[in-house]
Amino acid sequence: MRLRSLVLAGAVAFGATAAAQAGDAGLLYKLEATATLPSTDSGWDYIKMQPGTSRLFLARDVDGLTVFDVDQNKALSTVENSKGANGPLLLPQYNRGYIANTDGSLLSIDLQTLKPIERLALDKDGGLNSGVHDPATKQVHFITGTRKEQSTWYTLDAATGKLLKTTSFPFRKMDDPAVDGAGNIYAPARKDNLILKLDSKTLKESARWQAPCNVSKTRWQASTKRIIAACVGENPQFFVVDPSNGKVTATLPIGKSIDGIGIDEKRKRIVTSSNDGFITVIQQKGADQYELLGRVTTRPEARMSYMDERNGNLYFVTADSTTTPDANGKEKQVYHPNSFVVLTYKAL
Repeated sequence: MRLRSLVLAGAVAFGATAAAQAGDAGLLYKLEATATLPSTDSGWDYIKMQPGTSRLFLARDVDGLTVFDVDQNKALSTVENSKGANGPLLLPQYNRGYIANTDGSLLSIDLQTLKPIERLALDKDGGLNSGVHDPATKQVHFITGTRKEQSTWYTLDAATGKLLKTTSFPFRKMDDPAVDGAGNIYAPARKDNLILKLDSKTLKESARWQAPCNVSKTRWQASTKRIIAACVGENPQFFVVDPSNGKVTATLPIGKSIDGIGIDEKRKRIVTSSNDGFITVIQQKGADQYELLGRVTTRPEARMSYMDERNGNLYFVTADSTTTPDANGKEKQVYHPNSFVVLTYKAL
């Protein structure tokens, strides 16, 4: 009887495993967990993980900067004096976090205690959008959002937060730059369809390359020495640039209104997320060879994503909303109270 029970138990376990594997066959990602957080009528922007931890920092504008533990699937705290949070940059090597804010200020925090260190007023003409760390110079650069005529970069010492200089560029919108760690920054000028190659010490332009569309996201992939990029607008696409000559070596169509891009080195995947509620999954077969694997539905407005470097999982945020015309016929969107949700998608 004991042997028969063991055999039956083994068969049941094998059957359950086989059924689970069969159920996941052909899938790329599946929804693993959700967590709904207290929220108001607040928009959101960047979400980023602190390297080496399970802490995901959520920039939630009116609701501030929320720290969320992805392993526990729960919020840990909201950082003090963080209303207007827009773009976090997390640097554990300096025990510093820097947060771009919608009022043009830069908030610095202690990453261990999550306590504010300083909220430095930088730009009076609008909000800061995003920031990047350059390990070659040990500096951080924070970039203004859309402007009428020019973009401004604020350069600070990464360890202390001391403002070192400001640099202006004749472009209305400059988005997330890529840094190769060897003294070069690749900066997209979205509305001009350009990528600028900048000297990371001086921010002087050494080259400029035409992009095939309104380039919004750029990432540096050290394993291939390529710029991985993506576009918004009427011609949304993923593309690759060889920085040795500025040539576009590969392109593929993606979803509209992209706001997130991740590189999974283990699975050799590129994943983009867009406002229309799905992700595009691309297989990397070589430095300049790519293939569309498929699309995975998420939820409407889950445009912003972050890829967990530990396991390839994807995290998204969104909220329910109602859109109605105002007295002038323009659309007015209101986010529903307490509907903000963090979505965890497991990589398969």
